[in-house]
Amino acid sequence: MIGATRVENDMDKNLIAKLAHAAGLDKALAEFPDDVAVAAQQALGNQGAIAYPTDPAAEPWPPMRAGAGL
Repeated sequence: MIGATRVENDMDKNLIAKLAHAAGLDKALAEFPDDVAVAAQQALGNQGAIAYPTDPAAEPWPPMRAGAGL
């Protein structure tokens, strides 16, 4: 892994394992634990950058319907 530091000290290894398992990354965690830890740290560090719609009925694009717009 190029330019990465050990992130396990910053994050709990148990949390990383739970996140990896929830994402279906068990094999990746077993083979590349440092890479998975860096990805988890990066994802958790950017979670505040996602803007969710305030109106639950609002959709980012028109609903997908067969025949609509053909």
